[in-house]
Amino acid sequence: MSLTIAGFRVPATGPSLRSPAVLRTEVLAGLVVALALIPEAIAFSVIAGVDPRVGLFSTVTMAITIAFTGGRPAMITAATAAVALVVAPVSREYGVGYLVATILLAGVFQMLLALFGVAKLMRFIPRSVMVGFVNALAILVLVSQVPHLVGVPWLVYPLTAVGIAVMFVLPKVTTAVPAPLVVVLVLTLLFVAFGWNVPDVGDQGALPDSLPVPGFPHVPVTLHTLQVIAPYALGAALVGLLESLMTAKLVDDITDTPSNKTREACGQGIANVVTAVFGGMGGCAVVGQTMMNVKVAGARTRLSTLLTGVFVLILVVSLGDLVGRIPMAALVAVMIVVSFATFDWHSVAPRTLKVLPRSETLVMVVTVIATVATGNLAIGVSLGVLAAMVAFARRVAHFTTVSAVTGPDGTRTYRVRGDLFFVSSNDLVHQFDYADDPSEVVIDLSGTSVWDASSVATLDTIRLKYASRGKTVSFTGLDGASLDRLNRLSGQLGVLGCFTGASDHTSHFGPGCGGDTWFRNVISPVIPGLTPGPRCRRAWWRGGASCMPMGREPRRANRCRRAGRAHT
Repeated sequence: MSLTIAGFRVPATGPSLRSPAVLRTEVLAGLVVALALIPEAIAFSVIAGVDPRVGLFSTVTMAITIAFTGGRPAMITAATAAVALVVAPVSREYGVGYLVATILLAGVFQMLLALFGVAKLMRFIPRSVMVGFVNALAILVLVSQVPHLVGVPWLVYPLTAVGIAVMFVLPKVTTAVPAPLVVVLVLTLLFVAFGWNVPDVGDQGALPDSLPVPGFPHVPVTLHTLQVIAPYALGAALVGLLESLMTAKLVDDITDTPSNKTREACGQGIANVVTAVFGGMGGCAVVGQTMMNVKVAGARTRLSTLLTGVFVLILVVSLGDLVGRIPMAALVAVMIVVSFATFDWHSVAPRTLKVLPRSETLVMVVTVIATVATGNLAIGVSLGVLAAMVAFARRVAHFTTVSAVTGPDGTRTYRVRGDLFFVSSNDLVHQFDYADDPSEVVIDLSGTSVWDASSVATLDTIRLKYASRGKTVSFTGLDGASLDRLNRLSGQLGVLGCFTGASDHTSHFGPGCGGDTWFRNVISPVIPGLTPGPRCRRAWWRGGASCMPMGREPRRANRCRRAGRAHT
């Protein structure tokens, strides 16, 4: 089913909105999330160094726009601290106009990145980083509530405790009404009825009483302006996309439904452009409020996202005085419970830690510590992915094994198992007995693949070590891609030798080795004092054209010995 509003078609994913129960859930979820977004939008405005109205209207335009353009239903997009931190220097040094221009350019960057398939990079984020991301998010949400609990009247603490108790108990009694909405209404009524002196939403900043006027930022359209805003715009685009795509994947897992990550990335860009046109400070997916919308309130469709923006607009413009009377203790209680519900407690259970590989636990811990220490989810996830890459490379490096067997004819055969790349191939060169091996050696690579130039250089080195001792070595069992890689790279990496393809997937010496190189690295160690002359070089090239395999060095040496003596 789809929803049509103001002529726009909004596809609905999940439960049908024709169901009264589903419709009620979506409407109430939008209202609850809107109430929670208002104080945060004001706080993020302070971080960005702009008027609270800028943050509030950014939340309105981001939420409404993404409801139409986004690829993840029920995900909440609004003004965020992550984007505010990136663009704050622009606002402080150049003014709000430059900040708005930065957000406009960031939106364009996001649409271009979506076009180039940046969403596909999500496949490279492992589960351990995702778990660390979720746990770090829960910690940050909890820590962000601490300022509202420090240096406040003592009455704030029992009010917060009551709110937390209602959040935990009410869902076990009934799910007809979202617990966060009940907490906000009950504590607000008590606050107004008894006139308690506790902080409220109105203390966070002035609420707007009129709608914003669309327009473009008032900045000079010059190269200097672009040089100023481009680095911050790119940073905001990357941070916003990373948080949004990570949040979308998280909602995918919670709801067991897929999302269109490319559409979400493009939708985020469109939302930021629209927000900039209305003078906003931009934003991205808000993980805490998304968890409130999906896990606590039970929303599943785009309607909750759309109504979140609509309710924020109505509440701050038409009911600003009433919204300003909501005690901060009510919102703090809701966010504390959201924090506990978001944290993946199973990931830190002793039983889980006992069976989980240490590298996975380490990656999760690195992600959490980096995120909490910097307060930036993008930095934390980036360091987590880096740690996962190092752990993976270190683990895979030990997967390569070498076994040896000597045949009846005296040929020594080495069988290599495991992929060869820059980490695992470094140790391969030390796995062979160059001095004591027989004159004929076969290295069977049928159980491996050659992935990079480092591996090719290692095979070149192995061949050189055997050849310098006058011994024959053949590499067999290469698959087509590996053989092609050797054909292209061998002998081009500063190590003797080059390969040429053969139908039996065996690597041989080919003409590209060159007469001088052959003499210097192979013949001279075997026949000291011999130097090549022009005829020797010509003889080498003529012979090399036949792709003569290794193992015929004596005959080659005799030919070159005669040619060399004639011209020395």
